[in-house]
Amino acid sequence: MENNTATKTILSGIQPTNNLTLGNYIGAMKNFVNLQDKYPDYTKNYIIVDLHALTVPQVPSELRSRTYSMLALYLAIGLDPEKSNIFVQSHITGHTELTWILNTLTGMGQLNRMTQFKDKSAKEGTFINVGLYAYPVLMAADILLYNANLIPIGEDQKQHLELARDLAAKFNHTYSPTFNIPDPIIPKQGARIMDLQNPENKMSKSAISPKGTIILTEDLNITAKKIKSAVTDSGTDIVYDPNNPEKAGINNLLTIYSTLTDTEIPKIEEKYVNSGYGDFKKDLAEIVVETLRPIKEKHDEFLKNKDHLDQILKASAANVQKSAYKILSKVYKKVGLVAPLR
Repeated sequence: MENNTATKTILSGIQPTNNLTLGNYIGAMKNFVNLQDKYPDYTKNYIIVDLHALTVPQVPSELRSRTYSMLALYLAIGLDPEKSNIFVQSHITGHTELTWILNTLTGMGQLNRMTQFKDKSAKEGTFINVGLYAYPVLMAADILLYNANLIPIGEDQKQHLELARDLAAKFNHTYSPTFNIPDPIIPKQGARIMDLQNPENKMSKSAISPKGTIILTEDLNITAKKIKSAVTDSGTDIVYDPNNPEKAGINNLLTIYSTLTDTEIPKIEEKYVNSGYGDFKKDLAEIVVETLRPIKEKHDEFLKNKDHLDQILKASAANVQKSAYKILSKVYKKVGLVAPLR
């Protein structure tokens, strides 16, 4: 699918990891597929952001393996290479180059306020490297290199997108209009799925207890057990009450049920008005398992054909590199650099 800078663009990216969660799927990936058909005239770019992964220690062979696994997951959830460009960040010339230029427009105070950096750096034993500190600028470059218009993200990425918007506006003001100001697309329901054992915390692949996190590629029997043992409360009513912290557990489960079945929460409440938590969680476990089963099976099947995966990466990279060169050349000229002859 060819990328044209005159065409509006949807863009998002996920780090290559074997621990993508149900929260990642509901908060972002499920929406990728919806947008693929909702915006047929837009260029759709979905990136495997392997350079971001280098902000924490990696085993090189495992990172390469996870990159293929991430591509297989993109395909397994329903992304179509004929409709969307699916590519690896490090394969495209321009991401790191634009990052350096944006670094010169980014204030230290802006990065100091990034909550994700604060959270990650506060963990005991974390090696605080410059990449971990400055990776929101790389994320901004990922977006602006393709002059993206719409960015499907989860709630936790809103702050990073604001930085991209600020940097686009600052570049446009400092030099001349160059970048679109990207807008977020955040699902109204389910943008933030919480830990099944600690529902006050976001479901995360780095959670202390694995029992609260559902991994997309894990054994489905384990998935079912995690749902059935999810924390609720001492009550019995299956009612959504976001203003009651004691209902955080059942609120989270109702959100998962609603987003995976496209059913409004009041209708779910009505269905289970005479049921207890046990029956509700049993049904929800089946819903989650049957949602993830085809994804897991397709993921495993795609991984068996690395040649096919390489062909997809090569074709998509060829498409997007053209538009990346155009934007990068414009930026070089506007800041006073001699644009490379390609």
